[in-house]
Amino acid sequence: MEELEKLKYPIGHFECPKEISKEDIDRWISVLDNLPKNLHELVKDLNEQQLDTPYRDGGWTVRQVIHHLADSHHHSYTRFKWALTENRPLIKAYEEKDWSNLTDAKSAPIALSLNYLTAIHAKLVYMLTHISSLDYQKSYIHPDGNMNVSVAENLGKYAWHSNHHYAHIKNLIDRKKWID
Repeated sequence: MEELEKLKYPIGHFECPKEISKEDIDRWISVLDNLPKNLHELVKDLNEQQLDTPYRDGGWTVRQVIHHLADSHHHSYTRFKWALTENRPLIKAYEEKDWSNLTDAKSAPIALSLNYLTAIHAKLVYMLTHISSLDYQKSYIHPDGNMNVSVAENLGKYAWHSNHHYAHIKNLIDRKKWID
């Protein structure tokens, strides 16, 4: 069971600091800024068979993880916009597992999502580096448990999400010894 947990959560679960500092925000923005380039470098030499290998038994393939990152970060970008432009809006959740079983996630070229991540992260990083400290306190309501999520906390979650799925792919590549 411990091994499965490590495969599912290679960097652990997200833990948001009680007080989010400017340094936390800057570090998290840096993660978002670097993910597209780092992910592209990580997967650029993988072949189709490798892309269609699950990162763990019962898990998504590398291809599905990459498409999931694009889908999820698309939703996150929208959530940031809602929180910044509306008063604590109730957001719409999505069924990520169902999305990852759609044809585009299972068979589309990864370049589609890698290019999309590059664009959406550029916009996201630009926006997040140009908002005020008060904007980071704005929030949305997530329907799962009616949780209030601040812009700052959402930033932390998506920086973690970036590292979490990057680690899934990196650990698989290392275990399989696909890259010297």
